[in-house]
Amino acid sequence: MVKAKKSSPKRASSGGERHTRTAAAAGAVPEAPKSAVQLLGIKKGKAKKVAIKKQVEEDEERFSLLDLGGQKERWVNFIRQQSLSTEDAAKLLLDSFEYKGLVKHSGGCHCGAVRFEVWASADLHVFDCNCSICVKKQNRHFIVPSSRFKLLKGADNLTTYTFNTKKAQHTFCKTCGVQSFYTPRSNPDGYGIAAHCLDEGTVRSIHVEQINGKEWEKAMKEHKTIRNMSKS
Repeated sequence: MVKAKKSSPKRASSGGERHTRTAAAAGAVPEAPKSAVQLLGIKKGKAKKVAIKKQVEEDEERFSLLDLGGQKERWVNFIRQQSLSTEDAAKLLLDSFEYKGLVKHSGGCHCGAVRFEVWASADLHVFDCNCSICVKKQNRHFIVPSSRFKLLKGADNLTTYTFNTKKAQHTFCKTCGVQSFYTPRSNPDGYGIAAHCLDEGTVRSIHVEQINGKEWEKAMKEHKTIRNMSKS
């Protein structure tokens, strides 16, 4: 009598298993399910791309207001490569014209708590005043508009001394006591910078002019240029 062969029962396969076998047969690696963190990262990435695209569109709109001609593409690429805002790029352009012929000096107090930079000529015109306070602290300074001066650090480390009319703001470092700059009575819209507090390497020459601060009103009336030195 011939025995019938028992066939092994076929296990029902799910759709997912069929897909896996098919993918394996094709040599493909099945994609793992994305975690919540991965999905969040994808969403953030898309949001960033949208924000960048919006910024580019806004920049294009701003640039369209300027007649940049053949320089438009160069201007746009420069801003993007340097990661500058439109305002920052405009400031660089304006500085290059407004400060033409000037150099950027840097300086500060003795201990380094106060640091600043100032745009001025490499050939400095320094005033040596003989008023009571300037004589005692040897306040030889040159004058610049406030727009050409930038305090880099130390605002919270400065203190101010005033006397008499209280118009001059004699600022100095709380730590070392050095006055590297101040606001002169003659030029309240500018700064008097102590040339001896500048870092080495940017000053070419210094011309010193004596000012009769003992007769301040008379000296200011007779001087033809000092008040204009703080005008932008």
